[in-house]
Amino acid sequence: MLTDLLPLFAFGPILLAGILLVGLRISAKFAMPFVFLFTVGIALFVWEMSFLRVLASTIQGLIITVGILWIIFGAIMLLNTLKYSGAMLTIRKGFSQISSDRRIQVILIAWLFGCFIEGASGFGTPAAVAAPLMVAVGFPALPAVVFGLMIQSTPVSFGAVGTPMLVGVQGGLDKITISEELALKNVQWESFFNLIVSEVTIIHAICGTFMPIMLIVIMTRFFGKNKSWTEGLSIFPFAIFAALSFTIPYLLSGIFLGPEFPSIIGGLTGLSIVIFAIKRNFLIPKDSWDFAHSSDWPTSWMGNMETSLESISQKKISNVLAWFPYVFLAFLLVFSRTYEPLSDFLKSINLEFNSIFNEEKINASLKFLYLPGGILVFVCLVTFIIHKMKPEEIFKAISDSTKTIFSAGFVLIFTIPLVRIMINSGLNSQEIVSMPIAMAEGMSRLMGNFYPLVSPLIGAVGAFLAGSNTVSNLMLSQFQFETANLLGLSGALMVAAQSVGAAAGNMIAIHNVVAASATVGLLGKEGQILRITIIPTTYYLIFSGLIVLTLIYYFKIPDPLLDI
Repeated sequence: MLTDLLPLFAFGPILLAGILLVGLRISAKFAMPFVFLFTVGIALFVWEMSFLRVLASTIQGLIITVGILWIIFGAIMLLNTLKYSGAMLTIRKGFSQISSDRRIQVILIAWLFGCFIEGASGFGTPAAVAAPLMVAVGFPALPAVVFGLMIQSTPVSFGAVGTPMLVGVQGGLDKITISEELALKNVQWESFFNLIVSEVTIIHAICGTFMPIMLIVIMTRFFGKNKSWTEGLSIFPFAIFAALSFTIPYLLSGIFLGPEFPSIIGGLTGLSIVIFAIKRNFLIPKDSWDFAHSSDWPTSWMGNMETSLESISQKKISNVLAWFPYVFLAFLLVFSRTYEPLSDFLKSINLEFNSIFNEEKINASLKFLYLPGGILVFVCLVTFIIHKMKPEEIFKAISDSTKTIFSAGFVLIFTIPLVRIMINSGLNSQEIVSMPIAMAEGMSRLMGNFYPLVSPLIGAVGAFLAGSNTVSNLMLSQFQFETANLLGLSGALMVAAQSVGAAAGNMIAIHNVVAASATVGLLGKEGQILRITIIPTTYYLIFSGLIVLTLIYYFKIPDPLLDI
């Protein structure tokens, strides 16, 4: 009886978080401590985890939290550095010169620049970088965070130079056993893995083609003075063009080059093509769209970091110098992930915590230099010099950034530990599977042959919990593969669906929401953000599920292990 109820118990923390944050609109700083205690109760009394393992998981979560806060600090520090140096004022004017139309600006900053940053660094960096940049160029804080989170979808499976695929999928599958099965079919593991990568790329490319128009429509409907869908749809041809400028090179890169560079190549190529098109007025609508005057914005849209840039700094910075920190950041992120000697050096500065309290598989590490936070801080140091900043400007930037971190940290010290408890719950006196696996098994039993339709949802639940495509893939790839085998379906395609769903789940992952909110001073509005980001998440999961279902039952897509 209890076994039958395990999926419901496992789903309990997610349901409670949803009720408190979205339903009752309670701030995360009040809701998440309660959800944490609820999770501890389920772990101790339903899963019968040892108290020591729960405590070790909590410590592991706190260590991971330090790493995430380090990234947030770096992103905020860069924003504040550019704000006090005068560079942000120049950047804002530059975007206005390319186009004053906010619909075009959101495509350039959130979609194209954000996708590139995701490809280079991952770790939720795009939302942390793109959201404050949008605020600086004149967006209200709330939509800036929403848009920063929305692009945590299509590029995410190939974020951090392919980490979710290279580490998440390869590490999450039983490579030895599957390789033995493939050898009987004269197929190499590399070919099977490349098949998964290609299928992930195809599904994402189809779903992602409609994300820019969704960005725009959500902006005009929820944040426009006329609350209009049609004001967003009027730029449909340009939005699709901008989407394809990313997804086509992204698709070709994923199929022919592998998992490392689809998002990087897609973002860079897309930016070049779209800026070239804008300058030649290609597909640009005659009307221009903007938010209402800032005096008419609801207070719920405002972050406490919104300040007049003109009043902060009167210093004139050239366009080249103003953009140099972002260009340098992008270069360092890519170089540090692809140039092995540098990568190895940065990783060598590492605080490791193995088998915390002697508990199996509860490890954590802090690579301060390798994490995007370290690179962001280094870029800030270089910016201090090249922008010739005064000591008082530097101290103001550091002070403002530190204050924000303390606010974000309080929520995250409860959110991430509860996730680690759920993930680590597979070792228990009951000898039952972990909470995420229990949820997944419950869903597979419920759906049967229609399971492909919900397979992306399984991945999204994993990402919602962990705030990471990579971790979701590590947890659930083998489960998706085994479920496919039981149902006589393509294991490769089901693992691909897992990765796509896990990418989409990043849009609603609680600690991603908290982290992005912190960068623009919007803590406490998490429920409001989730009520909007659930819309593109739902679209992505339904559309990708239908694609997977169609590929399996209509196109009967080949799989080397099924002889089809």
